[in-house]
Amino acid sequence: MSLGQAISTCFRKYATFSGRARRSEFWWFFLFVYVVGLILVWVDGLLGLQVGASTQEVMINDTAVPLVSSGFGVLSSIFGLATLIPGIAVFVRRVHDSNKSGWLALLSYVLILACGIGLILQLILGLLKSTPGDNKYGPETA
Repeated sequence: MSLGQAISTCFRKYATFSGRARRSEFWWFFLFVYVVGLILVWVDGLLGLQVGASTQEVMINDTAVPLVSSGFGVLSSIFGLATLIPGIAVFVRRVHDSNKSGWLALLSYVLILACGIGLILQLILGLLKSTPGDNKYGPETA
């Protein structure tokens, strides 16, 4: 599956959590979201589209140390919200492709919020080999 096909498929199956997704579909979509997100963070900074940006001074050992918060970018946040559901959906379908329960995807997100170790679980689940032929989550995708 090519980059364009992966993006098209993920947006067409915006909130489809059933079925299967090959590794190429998952990783191409992940690359798309990551690269476009980085570009939009840069554009937000270039155009000054940050909300909640502030500069404060913190006293450490009688020395004023500037503490800068860049806030969050408007364009990158809109893009992040627009790709959140299809990103979770393609991840669940990716887990299904290796004949594992989609609830493992939820577990990985909970572990990310709790302690960050969920990123390792997501990496492992994203790299698992596909189940050849049909499995309990559907037929093998092309």
